[in-house]
Amino acid sequence: MNTRLSLVAVMVCAISTPACAERILVTSPSEYAAAASEVEAGDTIVLASGEWRDFELVITGDGRADAPITVTGEEPGSVVFTGQSSLRIGGEHVVVSGLVFRGGYSPRGEVIAFRVSPTDQASNSRVTQVVIDGFSKPDRYESDYWVGLYGQNNRFDHNHLSGKTNKGVTFAVRLDSAESRENGHRIEYNYFGPRPVLGSNGGETLRIGTSRYSMFNSNTLVAHNVFDRTGGEVEIISSKSGGNVFRGNVFLRSRGTLTLRHGDNNVVEENVFLGGGADYTGGIRVINRGQTVRGNYMEGLRGEAFSSALAIMNGVPNSPVNRYVEVANARIENNTIVDSRRVAFNVGADEERSAAPSGSTFANNLLSGLHGVSFLEAYGDVSGITFSGNHVVQGSVAEEFASFDSGPIELERAENGLLYPTDPAFSSVGAARDLKVVSLDDVGVDWYPKPGEREAFGWSGRVIEVAPGQGTLAEAVMSAKDGDVLKLAAGEYVVDRSIPLGATVALQGDGAEATTLLFTRPSLFELREGGELKLEGLAIDGALTPDSVGNSVIRTGIFPIQSNMRVEMDGVAVRGLTVNKSFNVLTLGKNTLADRVSIRRSSFADISGTIVSAAAETEDYGQYNVEYLDISESAFARIGGPIANIYRGGRDESTFGPNVTIARNALDDVGNAPTNGTSGSLHLHGVQIANVAENAVAGSLPFRVVHTVGTPKTRISNNLFKGTGPLILEELIFEGEHRATLTDNQFDAGGGS
Repeated sequence: MNTRLSLVAVMVCAISTPACAERILVTSPSEYAAAASEVEAGDTIVLASGEWRDFELVITGDGRADAPITVTGEEPGSVVFTGQSSLRIGGEHVVVSGLVFRGGYSPRGEVIAFRVSPTDQASNSRVTQVVIDGFSKPDRYESDYWVGLYGQNNRFDHNHLSGKTNKGVTFAVRLDSAESRENGHRIEYNYFGPRPVLGSNGGETLRIGTSRYSMFNSNTLVAHNVFDRTGGEVEIISSKSGGNVFRGNVFLRSRGTLTLRHGDNNVVEENVFLGGGADYTGGIRVINRGQTVRGNYMEGLRGEAFSSALAIMNGVPNSPVNRYVEVANARIENNTIVDSRRVAFNVGADEERSAAPSGSTFANNLLSGLHGVSFLEAYGDVSGITFSGNHVVQGSVAEEFASFDSGPIELERAENGLLYPTDPAFSSVGAARDLKVVSLDDVGVDWYPKPGEREAFGWSGRVIEVAPGQGTLAEAVMSAKDGDVLKLAAGEYVVDRSIPLGATVALQGDGAEATTLLFTRPSLFELREGGELKLEGLAIDGALTPDSVGNSVIRTGIFPIQSNMRVEMDGVAVRGLTVNKSFNVLTLGKNTLADRVSIRRSSFADISGTIVSAAAETEDYGQYNVEYLDISESAFARIGGPIANIYRGGRDESTFGPNVTIARNALDDVGNAPTNGTSGSLHLHGVQIANVAENAVAGSLPFRVVHTVGTPKTRISNNLFKGTGPLILEELIFEGEHRATLTDNQFDAGGGS
């Protein structure tokens, strides 16, 4: 039976007319269902503190502006939805607050939906002080939204959304019904926390509309939110409709840009982008007609091309709605861009995207790039843009911008933390001095912590001594906690089981000559959810391993892994992996992504397979398995496969990686096994940034680099090749000579490229 809080109800009755509003405490789903079936304007349903598992909360009804229907937690943050849970809101004037979604995922396509059904969409309703933390589907490529916003005049404010790891927009404003267009929604003062790299399209944090409905206006306000390390893909915000306003938001070390992807007549004003020098951090990308970009501030951004501080794109003539409508009648004024890599015009210009911007103005912008780095670039015709009153402080500019006012000027930080010229002659250039920078304290909820920095290996401070022997290592690893270091004494460690790893653990040996790991199963370590591994100062010997298909020293499990992982090796010797004809060192399987794989100062000998295999996503959807790979100062001898097999296929341009460094290594007899299907001692397919430098290669198959989509940057320089064929360089999409930069490479008798 519902528990009525009689005293509160009587007090409400005394001041409410004509009906008596009630406050109803419920302790179970059945009690909630009974209360929700009878709820009236002014009533409040209170969910009792505790865990609500596998609960699909539905609330709808006819509230009023002065008497909304409310669902709230007994205490802020004390009601936690776990398991397979969701929230659906319909009706009018409904308010939901004080809930947490954590430790599960939605069984539906949304965690929170502002509709109960297509015919019952919310209007004039509000979600506030709600947390969604890591509430992601287990399969990273199964798509859903965390919030689907439908209906009219709804408000989503002071909420906390962080840690989405699966495919699908974190927050989507839907325009797929007439009732949801020209909606007047407000998305304000929310904390959009870290969204890790997805390694695929579909990692946007906020999207308004879709290409199919982009000819309609949404008229949505996105104001005073913080986007903190939201790096799922190239678009942080994807505006795919018209009439939206993006005002006063702050972007902190977020990869990608606020992208005006489809739709016309949007306004982007008074936003602050602080990249902190992080890779791929960008600002605003302009596409379509009638866009206004004014009074924004950008600092420390390192993106270029699609993720430039400011990117004005070329369009497709007579473009269909799902491609690139040409930029026309854009107004880009009074923006400040400092300490940033690139401002780019005519981005994406190619045979299809041949329509240059027209009827546009670029005026009174303060521009400062990096010393000695190309800053203002044009990849096409800029005659359709009128330039006036712009000042370049630093950075080289293309000849199209040679007439810009330029020269160093003194900048100082104002009370809002932003840089402004000290000379009053520049008071009308760049962003306004009274620009308000919303802080982390202003957004989200104050009773739920915002995530800190990602912890390094060994952060816990616990060092656990492990003695040699049989079974000692497996026992120590399986009992280790996040951040622990296992200190391995000199001697042999025999492991008779594959060690499951679900924590961030470092293993430190007494040196590769003294500490040796042997294992009797097809793999030594199996990375599972939350598992990250660092190996240092030890040897791994395959003398005891069985002949089993798919042998690998380290591999991911058969189930998808939500979180991104790290694998590091430093001063490690791996040898004797020959019992099977394709024995790998590290194998990253499907539905997994390593943020970083690092191999430094290590040696590998007599291995039949591949050192790093990150080639499981072969469906050519733009998905891949590793974001950063660094193999440096290491030696490889008698390796059957390539030292790295990295694969990203398809034509998708929504992601940044993979990013590969192969530098100062020695390769001797690498890649020559008949089972090596890559035809290379190094195979990079679809890698977006590659630096292959100062390697000595002897008696090995050639390096093979296959370019696919986008503008890949491959630099192959100062390598010495003996008894090794010429580089294999392929372009699958781009028509023309390969785009790799080749300098000072030596082949046998001195021939170079």
